[in-house]
Amino acid sequence: MSESRAGADLSPRYDPSGIEPVLYRRWLERNAFHVEADGAADPYVIAIPPPNVTAALHMGHGLNNTIQDVLIRFERMRGRDAMWIPGTDHAGIATQNVVERQIARDGLTRQDLGREAFVERVWEWVRQYGSTIISQLETMGCSCDWERTRFTLDEGLSRAVREVFVRLYEKDLVYRGNYIIHWCPRCHTALSNEEAEHRDVDGRLWHVRYPLADGDGHVVVATTRPETMLGDTAVAVHPDDERHRGLVGREVALPLAGRRIPIVADEFVDPEFGSGFVKVTPAHDPNDFEIGRRHDLPEVEVIDGDGRMTGDVPGPYRGLDRFEARRRIVADLEAAGLLEAVVPHAHSVGHCYRCDTVVEPRLSLQWFVRMQPLARPALDAYRRGDLRFHPERFGATYEHWLTNVRDWCISRQLWWGHRIPVWYCRAEGCGGTHVSREDLERCPACGGEVEQDPDVLDTWFSSWLWPFSTLGWPDETDDLRVFYPTHALSTAPEILFFWVARMVMAGLEFVGDLPFTDVLLHGTVRDARGRRMSKSLGNGVDPLEVVERFGADAMRFTLVSSAALGTDLQLDHEDLESSFRVGRNFANKIWNAARFALGHLAADDVERRPADLDLELADRWILDRFGRAVDAVTDGIARFRLHEAAEEAYRFVWNDLCDWYLELVKGRLNGERGEASRAAAAGTLAFVLDGALRLLHPVMPFITEELHCHLPGRTTEDTLLFGPWPDGGAVPRSAEAARAFDALQEVVGGVRRLRADYGIDPGRRVDVVLVDVPQPLRTAVEQERAGLLSLARIAELRFAEAAPAGEPGAHLVLAAGGELFLPLQDLVDLERERERVAEELERLAGLLAASRGRLGNQRFLEGAPPEVVEREREKAVSLEERLVRLREKRASLGEA
Repeated sequence: MSESRAGADLSPRYDPSGIEPVLYRRWLERNAFHVEADGAADPYVIAIPPPNVTAALHMGHGLNNTIQDVLIRFERMRGRDAMWIPGTDHAGIATQNVVERQIARDGLTRQDLGREAFVERVWEWVRQYGSTIISQLETMGCSCDWERTRFTLDEGLSRAVREVFVRLYEKDLVYRGNYIIHWCPRCHTALSNEEAEHRDVDGRLWHVRYPLADGDGHVVVATTRPETMLGDTAVAVHPDDERHRGLVGREVALPLAGRRIPIVADEFVDPEFGSGFVKVTPAHDPNDFEIGRRHDLPEVEVIDGDGRMTGDVPGPYRGLDRFEARRRIVADLEAAGLLEAVVPHAHSVGHCYRCDTVVEPRLSLQWFVRMQPLARPALDAYRRGDLRFHPERFGATYEHWLTNVRDWCISRQLWWGHRIPVWYCRAEGCGGTHVSREDLERCPACGGEVEQDPDVLDTWFSSWLWPFSTLGWPDETDDLRVFYPTHALSTAPEILFFWVARMVMAGLEFVGDLPFTDVLLHGTVRDARGRRMSKSLGNGVDPLEVVERFGADAMRFTLVSSAALGTDLQLDHEDLESSFRVGRNFANKIWNAARFALGHLAADDVERRPADLDLELADRWILDRFGRAVDAVTDGIARFRLHEAAEEAYRFVWNDLCDWYLELVKGRLNGERGEASRAAAAGTLAFVLDGALRLLHPVMPFITEELHCHLPGRTTEDTLLFGPWPDGGAVPRSAEAARAFDALQEVVGGVRRLRADYGIDPGRRVDVVLVDVPQPLRTAVEQERAGLLSLARIAELRFAEAAPAGEPGAHLVLAAGGELFLPLQDLVDLERERERVAEELERLAGLLAASRGRLGNQRFLEGAPPEVVEREREKAVSLEERLVRLREKRASLGEA
């Protein structure tokens, strides 16, 4: 049953904790966020980037999900069937690592539990954190279609994963082979190229002598990883390198290993690097692997999956950790006189994106996806303009990656995830490999026993199907027909390759259409020192803590207004008050202003429209400003420049509506200028307040919904969820009122500035003379005299043809014409002020003389850093401007 709010009093203090949970439950009870495919009109769809079920959400999730909710609420208010698909990702490596650490506290490993029991332990974790994440999203006000919540290991999504694997295999786009992959010794799994995060480190370049096998001298190779030299199977030079052409075909003695290896010629070698010789280690370097294949070189694995030296290295190094082996090998080379030089060398080193361990390139039998055939259509879609990036600069990054894309290693040596749908026949004489959509019990060829591949698929192999697997693909469902493709994707730039580009490929390959048309890439949430937030640094901000302290609306507004598209956002994790003060204060401002307004409005006022009212100057002005605000906010959200939309809404509500219009119409609302004037002010205020709440609703849904329900004549059944969104074209505009009001604001601002310049008590009323002002300004002043006197704290305002002769006072030239004169005789101690100004003039003149002296010194101009010289020039200009103002002030004070 609905509750009438017309007579309900708003609390004097805004308390989001008493409002937000109640409103969210009401929305859920109405099933307000659900959209059915049947009858959906002009759908607008976003598929959430599914957060990992490893832990609770962080502030990066808070920002990204707020952005998505703003877009969904905006389009829903514009009359579209806006649907936001929620869900979570099983996060193979990350989730398995978390649970392995958990059972390690009990002294157990996953091998102790066995595969089935371990996977069940992971499911327990997922059930706990999956619901936690959904609860967090609800607390932040996310208007997801919760009936459509998906998990990447759901039965339907798992079926889609298997279907894709089989289809790609049937098209020869999935294959198994021995290639160099990135291996994490900590996670014990292969990684894709994108999962090995490369960072520049300060390392060393060791120059090692490789003796020629016949004893006739040596060659010098340079390496950043001496431990891999034990796996060298050749030394290579460029075929056109005249210095070393005669050595091609000869052999060197591999130091410390006692093996002879050939010198080969290969065009990959850069003759400008070092001595022109490079060591070739086919089992531990992707480029060396290709050289080895071209020259039919052996592949000797010297580092195993644990990052330790294998049995194929000399005895003293076997079983050593790779970095300990490096230290011993370097020492032994030096002792043998084979270490020619060691030089500092900054280079890029891959790290596991989950555990930060230095990854090891190693030869491994893995499953891969051929990417070039999939990349071409995705690249063409961008070049045609069908796929747009915001900011645009990321389009070039996307294009570069797709142009140079490598095959994707999709197998992971994990237990948690989608098991690879491949079965190997163990029957003697068969040994067939079978890829199947259904689980196999026996070999389809011979009926023998089969064993499923133990590996699972890369997490992103399920995520790249997310926009359509969540809608029922591979079945031709109504949801897929109506809601695919989705419209916008909001995510972080760091997964542009992991996820975004791959989703584009998958959508085009399997559904025949892009999964979305617009990609928003927001910045990273950082701490006050610019560091990425992380658990290890202890500098994270918990969204739920922020909501508890300041409210979801305050958090949402702060995030949206502070996060210009593509730029990072900084928050002080040690001082949340300073970080979220803007949003908290804005919410309080809205609440207090609405509380005042609602105390002066009746149901009739809410029903009136501007065309029905006898509008006055202030009314026409606020309507003009409101119309402009509607246009700007609408355009900002539509162009995905949400921070601009939020800032425009803030300026309109705080400055125009609260600080100006409400102050001007207080007397009129009380009936001081008659009923017609009161009705015009109240009707205009109701119209603009209702519209302002609508403009703010996508960003601040709770406070706007609550205040909207309190408008006279409204009940809890009335909601802003479905709009309508304000129509800027339907709001009356008045260029004349805008010009007149600009002039009035200049008068008020001028009086306030002069009061501050002369140190006049802010509470003391002053007299003001407007000298030789044009008629439009005179008319505007007369129309809004009462409000003007109140806003500027003016006791008497009069017009004159000329400023009072001989009377000390402050002058200000008005842009609208004429000038403003503020008599000072009874406001300041003129003699004392003259003395203070004279002292300040003398001080500033000395500073300016010193600055000009430095700028006239050629040694300073040539020797100081350019930025120091520029600062000095800016300082001189500022001093000159301050001196001009002080001389004007001295003149206004008259003679002593």
